[in-house]
Amino acid sequence: MTISEQAVERRQDYDGSSPFPGAEEHAPAGWAQVALTAAIVVLPFVALGVAIFLGWGRGVALTDLLLAAGLYVVTGLGVTIGFHRLLTHASFTARPWLRVTLAVAGSMGFQGNVIDWVAVHRRHHAFTDRPGDPHSPYRYGTGLRGQLRGLAHAHLGWLFADDPTPAARYAPDLLADPAMTRVARAFPALCALSLALPFLAGWAITGTLYGGLTAFLWAGLIRVALLQHVTWSVNSLCHVIGTRPFRTRRHDRATNLWPLALLSFGESWHNGHHSEPSCARHGLDRGQLDPSAGLIGLFERLGWASDVHWPDHERVQRRRHAVMTVSATRQAPAYAKRAGHEADPRRA
Repeated sequence: MTISEQAVERRQDYDGSSPFPGAEEHAPAGWAQVALTAAIVVLPFVALGVAIFLGWGRGVALTDLLLAAGLYVVTGLGVTIGFHRLLTHASFTARPWLRVTLAVAGSMGFQGNVIDWVAVHRRHHAFTDRPGDPHSPYRYGTGLRGQLRGLAHAHLGWLFADDPTPAARYAPDLLADPAMTRVARAFPALCALSLALPFLAGWAITGTLYGGLTAFLWAGLIRVALLQHVTWSVNSLCHVIGTRPFRTRRHDRATNLWPLALLSFGESWHNGHHSEPSCARHGLDRGQLDPSAGLIGLFERLGWASDVHWPDHERVQRRRHAVMTVSATRQAPAYAKRAGHEADPRRA
C-alpha cells in the first residue's frame, strides 16, 4: 500500500481544504530515480540554452521548427489519444495495429512507459484531489502557501516522490496484454528513437552534422520539454485556475483552461473530462477546440476505431451548472457523496 493510500485508510473524512493526512510523510524517491528524473527535466533546458547560443544572430532554421512541430504532434497525440482516451478510459476501441501505434507514439513523449502512465492516471481519477491522488495541487491544503507548494508538487514534485502506483491494481488489463507489455519494455529504446529521429532527419536534410545537432536540440530535447510541461500543466493549472461548468465528484476541482487547448490537443478541457471521463471528446461545449477528438472521429470514419463514446447532449446538460471561475484559494463545492475505489478504473 502506498503512503497516500495509507493516509486514506487512516482518515476517510477529508474535509476538502486541509492538507492531506500524511502529506509531510512523502518520502523522496531513490537516488537513481531522482537522478534520471532530474536529467529528463533539466537537460531540455540546457539544450534550449545551447540552441539559443547557436542560433544567436542567425535565427532558427525552418527545418528544425517543422521537425519539432511534426514530432510534437505525433508524440502528443500518442499521449492524449493513445495513453489517455484509448488505454486509460477506453473511450473507443481501436484496431490492434492502431492501438500499438498510438502506444508507441505516446511512449516517445518521455512521460513513462505506457502501463505505468495508465496506472497513475487511473489512480488520479479514483482519488481526484483527495488523499490518494498522486499529483493533486491540494495536497498541502487550500491556503496560499499550501496552494503554491501544491502546485509545485502537482506539476513536477510528485515525480521525485517515493509513492509508487501498483499497476497490478490499476492497470491489470494492460499487464495481461502482450502487445502493451512489449511496448512498455521498449520504453527506453523508444525514448532513444525519439531523440535519434530528429538528429538523423536534420543531418539528412541539411547534409551537415550542425544541421543534425540543431534538429536534435529543437525537435528532440526542446520538443520533449514543451510536451512534458503542457501535460504537467494539466495536472497542476487545470485543477486550480479556469472554469468549472460541469459537476464532478466531491472535492474534484478539475477546470477548463482554454489557453492550453491547442497545445494540449484538447486535454485542458479538464472539467469536461472529469465530468465525463470515458467520453472521447473533452471539449463538451460548442467552439471548444479538441484536436484529439477530431482525429478519433477521422479514425472512426476510416473504420479504424469503433464503439466511440461521443457526448450525449442530454446527459451533458444534466451535468451542467452555473459557470464558476475558480482561484487558488477557493474550495470546490461538494456535489456528490464521496466515492471509494471505482469498480472499473477506466470509467472513473
